[in-house]
Amino acid sequence: MIIIMKHGATRGEIDNIVARVEQMGCQVHLSEGEERTIVGIIGNGRPIDGEQFSRMSGVERAVPVLRPFKLASRDFHPQDSVFPINGVSIGGQQIIMMAGPCAVESREQLMSAAHSVKEAGAHVIRGGAFKPRTSPYSFQGLGHEGLKLLAEARQATGLPVITEVMAPEQVPLVTTYADILQVGARSMQNYALLHAVGESQRPVMLKRGMMSTIEELLMSAEYILSHGNNRVILCERGIRTFEPYTRNTLDLSAVPLLKQLSHLPVVVDPSHGTGRWELVAPMAMAAVAAGADGLIIEVHPSPETAMSDGAQSLKPARFAELMVSLRSIAKAVGRTI
Repeated sequence: MIIIMKHGATRGEIDNIVARVEQMGCQVHLSEGEERTIVGIIGNGRPIDGEQFSRMSGVERAVPVLRPFKLASRDFHPQDSVFPINGVSIGGQQIIMMAGPCAVESREQLMSAAHSVKEAGAHVIRGGAFKPRTSPYSFQGLGHEGLKLLAEARQATGLPVITEVMAPEQVPLVTTYADILQVGARSMQNYALLHAVGESQRPVMLKRGMMSTIEELLMSAEYILSHGNNRVILCERGIRTFEPYTRNTLDLSAVPLLKQLSHLPVVVDPSHGTGRWELVAPMAMAAVAAGADGLIIEVHPSPETAMSDGAQSLKPARFAELMVSLRSIAKAVGRTI
């Protein structure tokens, strides 16, 4: 349930509502906008009588929230969530570019990619230290050594780092080196991991599972938000369909739909969404036109020798060309990159 306060409601009236909610054993989520304040109520399992709040001073109306995701919902938080990550703000007018190799393979490879994406205008370095692979015989990442290399790349470029965490016990280690924790598609419903990254209070990018609905994605985000960790980014990275010509089917309709349902920033991954480097640029531009708040793109100095996902990785020169095109698209829709 949400309690919509009247325009001009006093601090005392708002505090009275909050006190009543807490007396009921419920949690309070305050959203204070320029025009009015909304008090969100997270129930304790018992029915909530909205009439008791409607009669209180300063209240305009009490509205039941029927969606199962509460904290992720625009009903609870009407304004777009905008939050800083080491000098970069995501969710606002600027579209944030995350770029780098799928997997950290060596110091030379990572540093080459990191410097090239920074020169092209990227805001965040991406790179996998722990790699969940379909085959147990595929390259699984450099682990702790990869994290150290990512931290070195951050120091060399000044750009924050995003990398994947795969298990709850890895969270303390990864947070030592990474600025943004990535929960991969295969881990979207790993609830122990969602609790752990929520408790970390570190920014989290949550990827949509390859066979997950939009509501399931938002419910997974709710796990993280329930720990008071409000810096959550949603990522559309393609879903599995019957179409064999692309690795996944990139669901760009999810972008405006998620923006309608939720206040959380939305990032698109056209690399995993297509699995083909020649499709990355057109889908990246389409994502910006659809309203994405950011893109995460795989860039490798030598894709033909990549140990992971070379077929969907852009060479640095192609990424630089894409950045030029994206700036034009962003300007056309009233955004910047």
